[in-house]
Formats: sequence, structure tokens, C-alpha cells
Amino acid sequence: MIKVSVTSTTVRRMQGNSKTTGKPYDMAFQDVWMFLSDREGNPDPHPTKVEVSLPKDKDGAALFYAPGDYLLHPSSIYVDSKGRLSVAPRLAKAVAPAPKSSS
Repeated sequence: MIKVSVTSTTVRRMQGNSKTTGKPYDMAFQDVWMFLSDREGNPDPHPTKVEVSLPKDKDGAALFYAPGDYLLHPSSIYVDSKGRLSVAPRLAKAVAPAPKSSS
């Protein structure tokens, strides 16, 4: 699993009309820090800043991620309509391990 850290609730919005369809769009993005590895599987020494597209609620408002630790959800990786492997980051709150008993 890929560890993700959210440190800010700042959201960047992008609004306008599509040049091809003329339809309006409204997108929201948030910066997160991902702890990635190189092609050989060695962890990078520092996290990488990544901008993720935010999901929306039923009224169309962007749902930002609260500061904290997350994991990249398995549903983030899918096969697109052209048969290519694609990634659309979705985050799942990381669960802290249960404390061990001292017995």
C-alpha cells in the first residue's frame, strides 16, 4: 500500500466552460504527500507532492481530505476504456495498529 499524508485543507478550484463541448465544469484539487518507491522498489528518501482530484457530495460540493495519514485505496487503480492501466487517487484513512498488551 502507498502511504499518503495530508497536511493542509487548502483546495484549488478550476471552473470554466469546455472548449470542445461548451459545457461548464467545476473541479477541485488538493495537494497531498505520497511516499513512493523507485522502479526497483526502493523507498524514495522523501515524500512526493501530488495533486489529487477531489470527490464531490450529492450537491456537487468538493469533499476535501482532513489532515492525517491515509493509504491509496485499491479502487484508485483501474483499466480505462482503451485497456490501459490508469490511476485516479482515492484515499482511505489509515488505521492505527492496536496497542499491544504488556502481559
